[in-house]
Amino acid sequence: MAGETAPQDARPFDVVVVGGGPAGSAAARRAAALGLRTALIDRADFPRDKLCGGLVTGRSRTALARIFDLRVEAEPTLFLPSRTIRFMAGGTTLRRMDDAPAMWLTMRRAFDARLVELARQAGAEVLTNAAVTEVRPDDRAIVLRDGRCLRYRVLIGADGVNSTVARALFGRAFDPATIGFGLEAELSLPAGTAPETLPTQEVVLDLDAADWGYGWIFPKAHGVTLGVGGLHAHNPDMRDRMLAQLSLRDPAGDPAARTIKGAYLPFGDFRKLPGRGCVLLAGDAAGLVDPITGEGIAHALDSGSLAAEAAAAALSGTRPDPDRALVLYRRSLRPLQSELRQSRFWRRMIFSRAMRPVFKASIARGSSMPARFLALLAGELDYGDLRRDLILRTPRSLLRAVMARGR
Repeated sequence: MAGETAPQDARPFDVVVVGGGPAGSAAARRAAALGLRTALIDRADFPRDKLCGGLVTGRSRTALARIFDLRVEAEPTLFLPSRTIRFMAGGTTLRRMDDAPAMWLTMRRAFDARLVELARQAGAEVLTNAAVTEVRPDDRAIVLRDGRCLRYRVLIGADGVNSTVARALFGRAFDPATIGFGLEAELSLPAGTAPETLPTQEVVLDLDAADWGYGWIFPKAHGVTLGVGGLHAHNPDMRDRMLAQLSLRDPAGDPAARTIKGAYLPFGDFRKLPGRGCVLLAGDAAGLVDPITGEGIAHALDSGSLAAEAAAAALSGTRPDPDRALVLYRRSLRPLQSELRQSRFWRRMIFSRAMRPVFKASIARGSSMPARFLALLAGELDYGDLRRDLILRTPRSLLRAVMARGR
């Protein structure tokens, strides 16, 4: 939306980042570290709540170390480690694995606040409680709720599934009919209880909790996060499914009395064109969420860093060209977007009506598939490896039948 020309007293920045989640903090920290005058803006004050299971995978661990010099193993108050995962179908355990690749669980309230502070320490100027009310691509400026105006050479929209920046570029962020929806509740442990003594130390995935999705129970330092999520179009009764999960997992509690958070999840609908000119989209704002696993933190961190590097390259040299940032960013995002395309193929193989019983049965009988997906989360495999393995093992006639049945 082009508006009036930005006032002469608008504050100038090389890079303005909108959104203080992992993608935005990664973009701001990397841009500041590269010597760019950087502003990081968020509509909330930190710490603030965020709907997210808070699962930090091996891929996320690697990205945190590279971008923030943050070592999850050295932060026991922020990250709770787990190597145990239980796959369930309602009240039935399909399989428990005690030797899963290392995972870490965190509360986004504390995690995001830490990343914002690390971006600040790198030199980014952090403006919180500063909602963006207008984006002016033609003027390369944004206007904040309090009337302040900031100029940018490159703008990075990392402001989530309901991105103000994406709406300014494309009219709306995402189509709710094509993305996911999730609900979550926090269940606290009794006072004085050591979480490592409880069975909730394990990660639980319930494959029957939602259609084209799943339910989760993630251990935290002071309790567990319980949630359900799946494609919105296939789950019009998501709240009833959430209440059923609360009744199943916490039979002594009152599901109706729980505080339940809800949010759209942009998995499986990433933007092929993640921006326009000198305006880039990263993380959830670009739809960079795995449509099977729900992995979003690692992709947010990586895309935020890549967006900052594209901005720095476009603004460097004797003839800087901010509009070149998108060309460079798209090039660097190709491997990740290729992964997400392949993940959509696997989503049909796993969640379709034809294949879901087959997938659950394969887990129950001890197949290697769960271990391979955990290795994917850990960054040890990619979807290309899984697809090659499937093609080698599965008759072509069965593959064609599965793809034809789809839903």
